[in-house]
Amino acid sequence: MPIYEYTCMDCRKSFTLLQRIGVGGAVCPWCNSANTAKQMSSFSCSPVGGAGAAGSGHTGGT
Repeated sequence: MPIYEYTCMDCRKSFTLLQRIGVGGAVCPWCNSANTAKQMSSFSCSPVGGAGAAGSGHTGGT
């Protein structure tokens, strides 16, 4: 499940929420308002096998 970032339009606080794809809306954990807006955010990723796999010197084979 992705992590979404929201801002409450009533109290102006920002928060993150682990939420299923396609589920809309969120409730502010500080003021319990449903008047929230999803924010654009950046993301990061790493190669399969992690960073250590690229520089391990292993080239495959037997």
